[in-house]
This record gives sequence, structure tokens and C-alpha cells, in this order.
Amino acid sequence: MSLIQSFKFVLSPPHRAALPFIAAGTAIGFLGRITPWRLTRLIGKAGFAFSAFSFYFFRDPKRYSPQEADLVLASADGRVTSIALVPPPHSLEMGTTPVWRVSTFLSVLDVHINRIPAAGQVTKIVYHTGKFLNASLDKASEHNERNEVRLTLPDGRNIGVVQIAGLIARRILCFVKEDDRLEAGERFGLIRFGSRTDVYLPPGVEPLVTEGQTMIAGETILAKL
Repeated sequence: MSLIQSFKFVLSPPHRAALPFIAAGTAIGFLGRITPWRLTRLIGKAGFAFSAFSFYFFRDPKRYSPQEADLVLASADGRVTSIALVPPPHSLEMGTTPVWRVSTFLSVLDVHINRIPAAGQVTKIVYHTGKFLNASLDKASEHNERNEVRLTLPDGRNIGVVQIAGLIARRILCFVKEDDRLEAGERFGLIRFGSRTDVYLPPGVEPLVTEGQTMIAGETILAKL
């Protein structure tokens, strides 16, 4: 990535979900500047810093998704922490046959916009309240607060995508609803302040990524159908 591309990536316009945080931080910052007390001035500086962080955290860079119909793309930026053969979530009603699950951990420095991995129709969405364990732990898939999405492909096969809250993440946003038809790489959600995203591949489909690999949502090829 060139220096100019790096600046464009860092300075990408934020998603609209950032606006309340940027506005609140900026308001606190200005209030701190107009008061004579040292403590409130320090709080004001913290407000401006929080606004700057929110602008960076919620950045929403443009992505260029491969258009081949047989590709499964990464749903999240971050690092692959686990690739395991496990049954899909029971609540998504995708059967009990073990399939490959690719888990991607997002730090607070990663882009947190989630993207749909393949073209298809959203046929089920299930939200679970839960704990806020470290999202890199394997048990976070079952115990943490999470949002599960079942995507049905044109050939009838299913892909599961699960947004999982972490230690810091306290809010999962899902922009889509059941029956929506989406193209590969379209935005479908956001998790605030550190999290994890699991992708459950269809039976017989193997991942083309490895643990430790860095993912780019909507661009990295996760598997081929």
C-alpha cells in the first residue's frame, strides 16, 4: 500500500453510526474550552480526543469486491484466530453436520464494518444476549452476545455469519433484515469497539485462508464454492 493509499484508508469518511459519538465528544471538547477550571479543560481535551478516535474507528473505506459467483469473501477486517470443523449454530437451522468455521478477531484498530460474504438472500437473523468474554476465546462463539445471520445462496446452500461482541464491544448493529437480497461485499453490520466475526461455510467447502492471516472484508477470498 502506497503512502497516499494509507492516508486515504486512515482518513476514510466514517459510517453514520459514528455521528453521535463524534458530536458528543466535540460538544464536551468545546464546553471544556470555555470554562475556566483546569479539570473541565482536561475533560474537554479528552472529548476532542474521543471524537478523533471515533472518526478513525468508524471509518468506512470503499472496497472492491471480486465478482466471480463461486467466491466466498471475508466478512470482517482483522486476523484469523481460528479455523475449525464444527456444527453450525443450532438457532440458524443449518443442520448438525460439522462445517468449516473461520473466526476473525477485530482489534480496536481494525475497520469494523461487516460485509456479506457472497450473493444471496438473508433467510434468518437471530440475536442472542450474553456475556462479554474476550472475543478471541473459542467459547465466545456460544457464550458472548452475538447476532447470527443465515445467507441462502442461489443454489440453495447456506452460509452462516455471526457477529460476536467482545470485552469492549457492547453494541452489535445489523443493517439488514430477513428476505433482503444482497450482493457479495455489501455492508450488513457493524460492531463497536473490538469484536469477532465467524463465517460458517457450506458442507464440503474448505477455507483458503490460514490462521494468523490478515483479512480485508469484502476483498479477501475466504473460500471457493
